[in-house]
Amino acid sequence: QVQLVESGGGLVQAGGSLRLSCAASGRALSNYAMGWFRQAPGKEREFVATIARSGNRNYADSVKDRFTISRDNAKNTLYLQMNSLKSEDTAVYYCAADRTRTYGSSRSINYDYWGQGTQVTVSS
Repeated sequence: QVQLVESGGGLVQAGGSLRLSCAASGRALSNYAMGWFRQAPGKEREFVATIARSGNRNYADSVKDRFTISRDNAKNTLYLQMNSLKSEDTAVYYCAADRTRTYGSSRSINYDYWGQGTQVTVSS
């Protein structure tokens, strides 16, 4: 079983950047497909980005060309680099691990382990 802890959230102005981190313990991240999801107040949790065990990446259309997902297996950490932030990116961001699939699924129901979330607030 893997434990996940997100960090790096905060308040940023529109157009700014943040980098989120998701530190894993208990098992190596390389054993999992990983994802970032977010949930804004009053909305459903939505897919942001995934990275497969192979390293293949997939992004939601709303963040493509602005966000980059990556993993550092040596540090056992997942990252989400967020550039050109918009007010609509405001949400709690969660990292998640899928122990079953090798590819990165965009469906939150497929993920087995979740972090506690980190708040990102973008002011316009």
